[in-house]
Amino acid sequence: MAKRPSANESGYGPAHRPGRIAELWIDAWNDRDANGLAALFEEDAEFVNVTGLWWHDREAIRRAHAYGFDTIFSESTITLLEKRVKWIIGTPESDGNAACVVHAKMKLEGQTPIGEVERPGVRRNLFSFVVRRTGSKWACVSAHNTDVVPGSETNVVGPDGKMQSVSYRSTPRGQLSGY
Repeated sequence: MAKRPSANESGYGPAHRPGRIAELWIDAWNDRDANGLAALFEEDAEFVNVTGLWWHDREAIRRAHAYGFDTIFSESTITLLEKRVKWIIGTPESDGNAACVVHAKMKLEGQTPIGEVERPGVRRNLFSFVVRRTGSKWACVSAHNTDVVPGSETNVVGPDGKMQSVSYRSTPRGQLSGY
């Protein structure tokens, strides 16, 4: 099987293809390549994960994902379900600097078991990648990963301090489970 080009080798592909970050993210993730994943980011990039952990540079992003690949996601795979690109500065045809937000809906399977959860279920998440082009190179300046919780509208923290995803449309007031 031919080796996929790394993020460093590809530079996100042609200048009009910033959405390639989603595919390159998935390639690096599925290869458990923390270095390749980190190479998608600028040196001083920001990253917020699904629980609100916030990393402030490429090396912190690399370290966090190396730990994750070793401990939490060693057998996981991610699949791209949908992607959209929203241009902020410039257009796909621009010759100069450009920036856009790439939203990517993904599916994660195979998370490492923990505690009483012997077979973690499939998770769906939504990434927001803010990418910019300087010259011919694209790089991610910020990323935010959010878990999608079907049927929920928001989270609520109960008297015990535990957070629960809820829907105000389908849950009568005073009838949340566990509260």
